[in-house]
Amino acid sequence: MSEFELIAHLTKDFPSFCKEVVVGVGDDCAVLNWNEQYYLLITTDMLVEGIHFDPIYTPLQHLGWKSVVVNLSDIYAMNGRPLAITVSIAFSNRYNEEMLSLLYRGIRAACKNYRVDLIGGDTTTALKGLSISVTAIGIVEKERLTLRKGAKPNDLICVSGDLGAAYAGLQILEREKAVFLQNPEMQPDLASYEYVVGRQLKPSARRDIMEYFLLNDIVPSAMIDISDGLANEIHHICKQSQCGAVIDLNRLPIDHETILVAERFEVPYTTYALYGGEDYELLFTLHPRYYDIIKTDKDFIHVIGYITDEPQQVYIKDLNGNKVELQPMGWDHLKR
Repeated sequence: MSEFELIAHLTKDFPSFCKEVVVGVGDDCAVLNWNEQYYLLITTDMLVEGIHFDPIYTPLQHLGWKSVVVNLSDIYAMNGRPLAITVSIAFSNRYNEEMLSLLYRGIRAACKNYRVDLIGGDTTTALKGLSISVTAIGIVEKERLTLRKGAKPNDLICVSGDLGAAYAGLQILEREKAVFLQNPEMQPDLASYEYVVGRQLKPSARRDIMEYFLLNDIVPSAMIDISDGLANEIHHICKQSQCGAVIDLNRLPIDHETILVAERFEVPYTTYALYGGEDYELLFTLHPRYYDIIKTDKDFIHVIGYITDEPQQVYIKDLNGNKVELQPMGWDHLKR
């Protein structure tokens, strides 16, 4: 089973008792009624040593930052505003007080940057390694709530920022790790790859996109953050919206440094953009009426395709203009 198939299997028979729950399992956040104006948003993510991060090349301060950002990204993917987080950690005796202080320094920096409060959590020991679980709490005005479902035929498919850089950074870090393990005296060669390595180790959550939507009175019809790869995420939107999609390969925004890394590893750079994951950009659909607003910000928001009325039929238009089926492949937390 994939991660999402397993989640669906494990949670399928759970009854619902709380009338305040508007959206439960299956979106970026759970949604609860809070008051007449706002919904409450709740999301949680876990980072596990050896699965989500490698301590050989992951600075603990960056890890603390990233553990917060990946959760705030889910809040933004609901068109919401984060308010607070809780942090729970389990660590082996390999981690001392100084190391944990570095971890929390990164957590504090993220809280300060995104203006969220740390309000609790849990701390315990583990037999080996380090695991971090962060829960983020936010709010969204009821009329601005954006789910994965809601995309309609002829909607524009858009992404923020650029794609594939985080995976390119991971490739470079893994290469340098292999060199180091063979020769510990060698110094890492990262000078030419600062952007992609930074996208892997210290990503950003797109608060600016939420502010842009609010400023321009834009409400996407559907939205998701790109944590598991563009190909996976567009399939999630199409499945929940009961629609299809066509994505134009020529329109994928890819940084030149990502292209250089792909060429170095002899991999098509579009593979990084489609399947890489961990970009924490936002993938969203918009009614065509918004095009006149966003077309002036083409370096900020990129139109990469359109929604169709063919349920769950997702195609990619290749560099020659041919349409081929796009498979839902990418990062899978159960199959690293």
